[in-house]
Amino acid sequence: MTRRAVPTCIVLVAALTLTSWPQLACAATLKGASLSALWGLPFAGMLLSIALFPLVAPTFWHHHFGKIAAAWALVFLVPFAFTFGWGIALGTLVHALLEEYIPFIVLLIALYTVAGGICVRGNLHGTPRLNTTILALGTLLASVMGTTGAAMLLIRPLLRANDNRRHVVHVVVFFIFLVANAGGSLSPLGDPPLFLGFLQGVDFFWTTTHLALPMLFVCGVLLTAFYFLDSHYFHQREEERSRFFDPTPDSPLGIDGKLNFLLLGAVVGLVLMSGLWKPGVSFDVLGTHVDLQNAIRDVALVVVMLLSLALTPRAAREGNDFNWAPIEEVAKLFAGIFVTIAPVITILRAGEAGAFAGVVHLVNDSAGRPHDAMYFWATGLLSSFLDNAPTYLVFFNLAGGDAASLMTTGATTLAAISAGAVFMGANSYIGNAPNFMVKAIAESRGVRMPSFFAYLVWSGVVLLPLFLVTGWLFF
Repeated sequence: MTRRAVPTCIVLVAALTLTSWPQLACAATLKGASLSALWGLPFAGMLLSIALFPLVAPTFWHHHFGKIAAAWALVFLVPFAFTFGWGIALGTLVHALLEEYIPFIVLLIALYTVAGGICVRGNLHGTPRLNTTILALGTLLASVMGTTGAAMLLIRPLLRANDNRRHVVHVVVFFIFLVANAGGSLSPLGDPPLFLGFLQGVDFFWTTTHLALPMLFVCGVLLTAFYFLDSHYFHQREEERSRFFDPTPDSPLGIDGKLNFLLLGAVVGLVLMSGLWKPGVSFDVLGTHVDLQNAIRDVALVVVMLLSLALTPRAAREGNDFNWAPIEEVAKLFAGIFVTIAPVITILRAGEAGAFAGVVHLVNDSAGRPHDAMYFWATGLLSSFLDNAPTYLVFFNLAGGDAASLMTTGATTLAAISAGAVFMGANSYIGNAPNFMVKAIAESRGVRMPSFFAYLVWSGVVLLPLFLVTGWLFF
């Protein structure tokens, strides 16, 4: 949040605490069945702000997006507190921060910092073959080092390789499709929704075996389409001329900041530890249970981040033009998203008893049996505009919530939920956090990225037909 917004929130939290201390034990017990759909309006306002302000008031948005996010959070929290009690409002806020936002943003910042300390020096010429190779490499790395890590590692070398070309937007858009989203579908390390499934008991390699074919199909089609589109732009006469005005001429490749590969391994190890080690110790923080392994993971990730900042040669970060602006934008906007999305997720979790019962009826037949294709589309379309991690969790629970049965008798349903959450996070800038970071980095390098709605046109033309075929073939 911005400096002015932070004191406001501190005052709000202090007031909530002082006026509702006896109620804190039941702070997080509000049932979704008691909530009206109107409580989703602040979240809708948050989304519309992200969509419209950059179009109608870009300068205002650039300077005040953190304040706008904080304002929407308060628009939800204050009426919510007066309606249901200050204790429940505080419990909802604390739950959103401790259970969801803080682990989410700490992991992203750690990956952003560590990957930002690995500088690929030198430059190659951005031919269709090279660009497709970089996208394919990033797609493979995304399941190993996460979509955030792979995106932060490769987006700058990709932009540098293409900085002499007139047509670059399509390169970044397909990079978001592949590296920042679909490529992370083969392991729980790849994308936050799959990591949540891992924490719920889904086997580590279950995702690899059950999503391999859909992932290969989607990524193979996207890489092929990209190659032909990039070839079309590359062989235009204007593109041929631009090759003589390369601001970063071709030079041998090298890597600075190699220590960060070890730190990246530490990040992976900490994530695995939090899923495999179950000491059974938890702390109650104003109604939210924080497991010991998760607290250790988050603190250790901060330590890894600090080590990266202290030990990485300055030349490596300077070579990446490393700065905090992209992650600052993600942190502020997703703080607003995670707070305002809380009632939406609570209502969805209420199932047929909630205001969004239509969603439940949509994905199950009259006998309660799941429609796998509808789970794929419902999870995916909501993941396009809600954050895909909590959306995955909602549909995981709607499908029964038992990992053992979902991995066996419900395997196709769980695969549909997983694929929908990961693949369709690419449908909008807010579907997955790396989308925003890639957009911000590209814009800082002078690329005029599509607006929120223009990006939806790209995903509508390229991705939705592909997902229609994917759903028909696999679900």
